[in-house]
Amino acid sequence: MKNIRESAQIMIERIIADNMPQKSVTDALKAHEFRDDRVYLVAIGKAAWTMAKAASDFLGERIEKGVVITKYDHSGGDLPRIEVFEAGHPTPDQNTVVATNAALDLVKDLHEGDKVLFLVSGGGSALFESPQDGVTLEDFVALTKDLLASGADIVEINMVRKRLSKVKAGRFAELCKPASVYAIVLSDVLGDRLDTIASGPAAPDQSTAADAQAIVEKYGLRLSPLQTQYLNMETPKLVDNAQTTITGSVRSLCESAAACAKELGYTPYILTTTLSCEAAAAGKFLPAIANDTQRGVTSFQKPCAIIAGGETVVTLKGNGLGGRNQELALSAAKGISGLDSTLFFSLGSDGTDGPTDAAGGIVDGLTLQTLREQGIDFDQSLANNDAYHALQAADGLIVTGPTGTNVNDVCVLLCRSV
Repeated sequence: MKNIRESAQIMIERIIADNMPQKSVTDALKAHEFRDDRVYLVAIGKAAWTMAKAASDFLGERIEKGVVITKYDHSGGDLPRIEVFEAGHPTPDQNTVVATNAALDLVKDLHEGDKVLFLVSGGGSALFESPQDGVTLEDFVALTKDLLASGADIVEINMVRKRLSKVKAGRFAELCKPASVYAIVLSDVLGDRLDTIASGPAAPDQSTAADAQAIVEKYGLRLSPLQTQYLNMETPKLVDNAQTTITGSVRSLCESAAACAKELGYTPYILTTTLSCEAAAAGKFLPAIANDTQRGVTSFQKPCAIIAGGETVVTLKGNGLGGRNQELALSAAKGISGLDSTLFFSLGSDGTDGPTDAAGGIVDGLTLQTLREQGIDFDQSLANNDAYHALQAADGLIVTGPTGTNVNDVCVLLCRSV
């Protein structure tokens, strides 16, 4: 059996490779009947370029024109008949508006019998945006930052910001009429809620104005009178020109981790695919399992891989650098400190955890000792939301670069006999 750090690295690479969207997009296209439709492609999100490349390879010259909108440094280059844009994430910027306007120009004069192939992946809420009349980009960015810092989960965040958008909550599909929309969605949202993934540009909205107002009150958000007016307007509850296929999800991420762990000699246990809590809290709970497992007081049989998928949140209280997966991993370092043959990692499948170049973090029983030896205060780093620099000092950053996929996060606890 390989050593525990080598096993973790193999798992990280395999998890990402297994969840690249090329095959799933191609399979979805094979199953869909295009007839003689003229196809116009719009792809949004962190995996937009990879998904568009798969569609371009499969459909070829059947694609009349297209627009891809992805995060900076997530493009793989030019695609035939498709204009590729890069823009801001996790908050929109001016390039977001320019790119979104290009997509709207593409679909504004379509006819019945035309088809919009809409490829959606996580990150689309920031990357695909045209604010409502009177709402400035600066207003939108400020609200997004407040939501991200508040500790709100992705469903709550998108419930609010979709109401200030001309293209979210089913409105993009309406703008495509009389053309039909076929959406292929790579889910990064727990429960695969279509109205939450990228804020549901081609999906009817399940939430109400009252739901959105409750989120504003819950987190003490400050909205202008105009923003409040849009918040109180109901969103489309019926989208009759769109069909959607969901491909890829956090469950597939966990199943890939389990399959790889088994090949490496670990008994896999998928604990949950709906992990949703503060990252630091998850980083305390999962190491508690490690301690019990190493003492032989759980039903997990060593060597084992205990797997949890989902999306944690971070309520920002400091001004450090990091992301939810890094904060989760750093938090776990204390709980497994001193444990031999124990390792924990938390990975964002898109390769970019928060506003950093890391995909997540990896820690073991010696990480806390390493931090102490380097004069780094664990508690202070966690309180300042500065997981990035602490993990960097302990050789605990997972750096993959942009992966071309985005199906949420997975964390894995590896335990072997001491």
